[in-house]
Order: sequence, then C-alpha cells, then structure tokens
Amino acid sequence: MVKDEPTFKDYALEIFQFIKDCDLAGFNSNKFDIPLLAEELLRSEIDFDLSKIKTVDVQNIFHKMEKRTLSAAYKFYCGKDHEDAHSSMSDTRVTYEVFLAQLEKYEELENNIDYLSNFSTMRKSIDLAGFIYENDNRKAVFSFGKYKNQEIDDVLENDPGYFSWIMKSDFPNYTKKILSQLRLNKLNNKLQ
Repeated sequence: MVKDEPTFKDYALEIFQFIKDCDLAGFNSNKFDIPLLAEELLRSEIDFDLSKIKTVDVQNIFHKMEKRTLSAAYKFYCGKDHEDAHSSMSDTRVTYEVFLAQLEKYEELENNIDYLSNFSTMRKSIDLAGFIYENDNRKAVFSFGKYKNQEIDDVLENDPGYFSWIMKSDFPNYTKKILSQLRLNKLNNKLQ
C-alpha cells in the first residue's frame, strides 16, 4: 500500500505537530506502535520525548481482564466479527470500539488517563523497547546482558565502556536517548 508513497520522514514533522501534546493509546501500542513511532521520529531528527506522555495499551487491559487477541476482544466485548483483521483502519476502529466497551463493562476501570495508563502498563519500561526499566525502588536498571537487573547508575560508574558499547551497537535510538539522559543526570548530580 505504501510502496510508491512518500517516506515517513516526509510526514514526520506534521505527525509530530499533530501528536505532540497528546497522550497515546492503541492495541499493543506500548510494545509496537509507540516504540516504532519514537524510532521513526528520532530517525527523522525530531526529538520525541515520552516522559510527559501517558500511554494506554488497550491490549494490556484486555490481557489483564480476559487474555485474548484483538479479534477475540472484539467478539467478546462488542459481539462482532473482526473483518479485515490486520488492516490498519479496521484494527484502529476495532481497538477504539473495544476500549469503549471495556470502560462500559468494567465498573472498576476509571475513565481517567492516569489510571488507565498505569493499569495498562505491564512493566514500567523506561525506553519502550524494554532494555531499560524501573525496578521496585524506582531506579533505572538494565533488562538484558551481563548487567541484567543492575542499576544503571552503578553500571555507568563501574563500567563506563558499557555505555559506549551500547551507543555504538544496534540498539533503538530511543533506548540510546534515554541512556544518554540517565548518564547526563548522573554527571549533573555528581557536579552538585
């Protein structure tokens, strides 16, 4: 469908202007759509920062409540078959209908962006791709490799080469951005 169309970069600024003051929601959006959007905006040299954005992942709400796919969610909540599954317009429409039905079905779900963002987040990932997350002590830790579950401040202190390795490796741009911010915060704290 997009083979002969302009690239994402051609629309990046327009997309950023459209969403810059918005919270974001979708089905599996915390693991797929939002990380992909962040990567493409960063590749287009637009400084996309999620730290002030709330996200609601309708799939996580569904999985916490019912454990199924988007098509099953649509059947369960709306009593309809999901025609044209995996077409972006159909998936978006169906996701919206499922979300409204979830709010109606579950009285315990608050129709409040802060509540829904927290409820639909499975693990407090800081970098979208899941390489950096927040532990129970609210500290940033790595989720992979030889420093798995270790606080990033400690790793940066004891093995500064690890930061360089990540920055030169094939990690997502947003992960590198978050790691750079964490490193800068650590350096600023040292200077104070």
